[in-house]
Amino acid sequence: MTFSEYAYKRPDIEALSEQFEELLRDFDNADAETQVELVRAIKRLRSVFSTQHSLCHIRHTIDTTDDFYEKENAWFDEVTPTFEALVNRFNRALVDTPHRDAIVAAFGPQFVRRTEISLRSFDPATIDLLAKENQLASAYMKIKAQAAIEFRGETYNLSSIQPLLLDPDSETRRAAAEAKWSFLEAAEPEMSRIYDELVALRTEIAQTMGHDDFVSLGYDRMARTDYGAREVAEFRRQVREDIVPLATELYERQRKRLGLDKLTFFDEGLNYPQGNPTPKGTPEDTVAAATELYAELSPETDAFFKLMRERELMDLVARDGKATGGYCTYLYHHCVPFIFSNFNGTSGDVDVLTHELGHAFQMYESRRQPVMEYILPTYEACEIHSMSMEFFAYPWMEGFFGKDADRYREAHLESAVKYLPYITAIDEFQHRMYAEPELTPAARMEVWSELEGIYLPHRGYDGHDFLERGGLWLRQSHVFQMPFYYIDYALAQVCAFQFWERDQQSHKSAWRDYLRLCKAGGSESFLDLVQLANLQSPFATGTVREVVKSLRAAMN
Repeated sequence: MTFSEYAYKRPDIEALSEQFEELLRDFDNADAETQVELVRAIKRLRSVFSTQHSLCHIRHTIDTTDDFYEKENAWFDEVTPTFEALVNRFNRALVDTPHRDAIVAAFGPQFVRRTEISLRSFDPATIDLLAKENQLASAYMKIKAQAAIEFRGETYNLSSIQPLLLDPDSETRRAAAEAKWSFLEAAEPEMSRIYDELVALRTEIAQTMGHDDFVSLGYDRMARTDYGAREVAEFRRQVREDIVPLATELYERQRKRLGLDKLTFFDEGLNYPQGNPTPKGTPEDTVAAATELYAELSPETDAFFKLMRERELMDLVARDGKATGGYCTYLYHHCVPFIFSNFNGTSGDVDVLTHELGHAFQMYESRRQPVMEYILPTYEACEIHSMSMEFFAYPWMEGFFGKDADRYREAHLESAVKYLPYITAIDEFQHRMYAEPELTPAARMEVWSELEGIYLPHRGYDGHDFLERGGLWLRQSHVFQMPFYYIDYALAQVCAFQFWERDQQSHKSAWRDYLRLCKAGGSESFLDLVQLANLQSPFATGTVREVVKSLRAAMN
């Protein structure tokens, strides 16, 4: 079937609960062999709920004005914590079983580790609070999705205005940026209220569960089994010392390339005075170029991308009412991934396509993993697949950009470096927010301004009041919807840079390790997966510095 033929039906939560209860009773009284089979049965039951939830989410984000799916999305916001409570009871039974060795033998130790950490990240006593948290996150997404930005007689959303922010004409860039940020400034009171409630709510949830603050609970929610806040703080230090100076040099190189006296916030997206490279032709031409790329990259990617096209598992073009950003999700019942993005005629179309196809390819290669936890690894491991795929696609950029392919590769590599300090600043910002939940909205803005001075010392806002007050972070969806899911991109980028370097030395060896990593899915922890792929841990002393040496050599 194609995606449009996938039937959506609201799960019968009462019937699912009854089936879950029956399986739990059976599990408690079963021998080791039967318990292994019951794990598989419960996986099938969970996949029913998860698949319908994903279908609803996809169709809601494709058109946030669709009343039916908006109501269904609200229903899932409310009942998902109830279903998670059932899963939590199963996880408790799994951890307490006297047949633990048989479970580990069947599914591996990472399955039990993920189960244990999920027990630490959920408490049935917080169900009502979790439902409220979901509702607040959805409210934030809707504000951004339904943006209507008036500019020179036309109406744009946050995706469709992007090409104007990259216009070679300085006045157009400035005016478009002011229009975009005027929308976000107008939304500031509501966004700040939402975030204020989210911080208070998440702190209450954490304290109800016995945590001092939300930070440790946030890490548990991210299923980080082999590192914590201390290791991440050390990684941020390496970024400050080794990446920030390189990024600052690249911004200065960009300023000179553009022939500007100073680089202001509305110039940062423009890499070349004649304009950034853009995909040649229509969105269909971009997909055709991707078809050629994946047909030639490997037999596995060829089969995978044919499936994505034939089953219509991609919704790529920006439209009014469509949620912002891009993502890849998995439909467990159908054993296929789905890609969502917002093509707007910029090089970002190719960035997001190759990035999300990296996620989707990993899910495709992991589709036969025995448990749901292994189909999707933890997020920082997931981002290795996506960011590395962007680099593996480099040799085929002529198909997307024609004679501008070299410029695309140069700008893409520079942007990957320049992005790291911003990611790291967002992560430190979140740690500060949950360590000091009593901060006022104005104080939060001050913290962001302070961090910008450390991680983005080049940045100038040219007198823009909202941004100079520290308003930029309000645009970052992860801060609202997935707390502490952002440093994952920086950790993964350091790993992806290693694949980029190795691919230039020996494509065969680099691709073999990448394919092994994708097939492993989430069957190992993050650091074990890094080792499996023959990469150096981003936490290890000297890894970031060595990566910077390779980048400097290439960029010079």
